[in-house]
Amino acid sequence: MSRVNTVLGPIPTEELGLVAVHEHIGYGMPGSELDTRWWKTPEQRYGETVPKLREFHEHGGGTFVDATGICNGRDIDYYRSLSEKTGVHIVASTGFVGGDTALPFFERASVEYLAEHFVHEITVGIGGSGGKAGIIKVGVSRGGRMTDLDKRIYRAAARAARATGAGILTHLAIDAENAIAIFNEEGLPLDRVLFGHVDDGVNADRTRDTWIAGQGGRIGFDTFGYETELPDPPFWARPRRERLEHFLRFIGGGEGRIRQVLASADANCSPLGWPGVKGHTVNYIFTDLIPDLRAAGLDEAAIKTIFVDNPADFLSIEN
Repeated sequence: MSRVNTVLGPIPTEELGLVAVHEHIGYGMPGSELDTRWWKTPEQRYGETVPKLREFHEHGGGTFVDATGICNGRDIDYYRSLSEKTGVHIVASTGFVGGDTALPFFERASVEYLAEHFVHEITVGIGGSGGKAGIIKVGVSRGGRMTDLDKRIYRAAARAARATGAGILTHLAIDAENAIAIFNEEGLPLDRVLFGHVDDGVNADRTRDTWIAGQGGRIGFDTFGYETELPDPPFWARPRRERLEHFLRFIGGGEGRIRQVLASADANCSPLGWPGVKGHTVNYIFTDLIPDLRAAGLDEAAIKTIFVDNPADFLSIEN
């Protein structure tokens, strides 16, 4: 039976419900949690996060995938508590948002060590919590091209994905050629990879999404709601209508495209060293995105494919 690792234990894919596939409980660069501008008590973090997750659940949301990864504020015990309080399934990530977020201990690690670590977090657990990761996060360091460390992380992720059956979620779709070359060398089927953020301002005028889809990868339109510019590059903002039209153009571009696409808001429940867009939450999916899709003519079957069926297939671990 297909299952998904949540922080409270594995569940059948049928129990996931509607999935927000690329979100953050609290994301920040390493060390930001020690900066007085961002340091928060547990009570403050709960106060910001619990209402958002409860609203998500009330809207009909079933599963929240935290794409934070190692060294960026991931806290598995906190996630377990949030899941118990709100009734939302939370899927945690192993891996790294990018090589430039890996602390020196991991920066010096070999491919073999990193792969073993990822496998351990998926099959045994994260730390002593007993909570297991359900997905592997990878990404390209700031600058737009993979560093040697990025390539080691991608290769380790591919090996861990093959060993465990877990999927890989990329932080950005940039330098996809190198990524796909590594995944192919490691024998990883590309339908186990969700290439994220193809809808951001960096990729807006390119054909990266159709090229990746043609190679067999899954496509993440997961920065819906980023209509205001952020203070740090890469610049992700796009007009709401333009982003929506990009999404509709992709899914209308060929038979089967809708089964390759996943959508999310990439919102930060409780900012930790990275502000995100003020007022933007995971609930944009319900308050704005799904209404926009319905107004554009997508029926309920298509919406279910995008937010329920495709994530269940991608997140399933069958090994």
